[in-house]
Amino acid sequence: MSLADFFSPISLDSIAPKNGYFSSHMGERIRHFSSVFPDLDEPADIAIFGVQDDRQAVNNSGSALAPDYVRVRLYQLFEGAYKTRIVDLGNIKQGAAIADTYFAVKTVAAELIRKNILPIIIGGGQDITYAQYLAYEELEQKVDMVVVDPRFDLDDDVFSGSLETTSQSYLNKIFLHEPNYLFNFSNLGYQTYFTSQQSLRVMDKLYFDVHRLGEISGTVAVAEPVIRNANMLSFDIGAVRSSDAAGNANASPNGFYGEEACQIARYAGFNDKLNSIGFYEYNPAYDNNGQTATLLAQMIWYFIDGFYNRKKDFPLHPKSQYLIYKTSLKHEDHEVVFVKSKKSDRWWMQVPYPTTGSMNERFHLVPCRYDDYKTAVAGEMPDLWWRTYQKLN
Repeated sequence: MSLADFFSPISLDSIAPKNGYFSSHMGERIRHFSSVFPDLDEPADIAIFGVQDDRQAVNNSGSALAPDYVRVRLYQLFEGAYKTRIVDLGNIKQGAAIADTYFAVKTVAAELIRKNILPIIIGGGQDITYAQYLAYEELEQKVDMVVVDPRFDLDDDVFSGSLETTSQSYLNKIFLHEPNYLFNFSNLGYQTYFTSQQSLRVMDKLYFDVHRLGEISGTVAVAEPVIRNANMLSFDIGAVRSSDAAGNANASPNGFYGEEACQIARYAGFNDKLNSIGFYEYNPAYDNNGQTATLLAQMIWYFIDGFYNRKKDFPLHPKSQYLIYKTSLKHEDHEVVFVKSKKSDRWWMQVPYPTTGSMNERFHLVPCRYDDYKTAVAGEMPDLWWRTYQKLN
């Protein structure tokens, strides 16, 4: 089966502005599927595709229409100071059953990642994140996942395997999926009044990283190491406040500002390790003058901008490009080792594998902040070190 079999072409008549494009508009630069499916053997770095399925989008019917509305705004933006190699594969239509849509998304995303092409998925309901995750099972690759969402899309009965996969319970399927390829899960921007104490206890028990909106909004840079640790990212547009993104039936007055959402997207693009991203839950029926579509297009632009400005400085090769810092703890007989890139000034922390852990590696490198280094210099164990060590164990 060819990947082309999963897609329907886009209609340029409904997407392109009537006055056409200048040569540096994204719409002119992107190779798109309007008549002939793009040849993926030709050089490409990024592939955009839409998913026109909102059957499992709780209280948000209409989000299946999102992809083309976002394209209208994205194609009118100018290319940055770099030469892009982007293809637009068109839209995956909903299958006869939701499982058919998941299979199509999983198959397409896995094949793109295998070809070293990064998929940008425009949904659809956020339950499509489950299919995005399944691509890594196809590749037999461990996953660090970051979700930007005001809620944990997790039913309180987290260990029930009989729950339906919806935009508000897909994490149950991911956490319980066998074989398990999930190494770490992080949430950015959860709001406590949308979050049960039971689900918070589950996150703590599993040593997952969850960060309240109040921890990040206004200081989005603190989220950069969390994002830098991700292989895949899923962004629910409901994480942005309704004044900046009304195009969601579940929009809330509180959330990230539009510029903070763009900053998060750029951090994701910057991440050398990240190889898939999805933007979900945008619903054109609730949008004011296309404002949310414009914001999403700008978020994708910032992601692309980050991608083409990647530093490719994941430690430790060559070692001459890094500084090593060793600190001793007050009540421990071992030291905590930090690595700093000379190229980007970004920090990582070495966490040793337990004796029963990896036979090939002595330690795991986890992105961290300068504040973690200062905590260790003060003689205290950084919380990130401890949680990572527990996961490795």
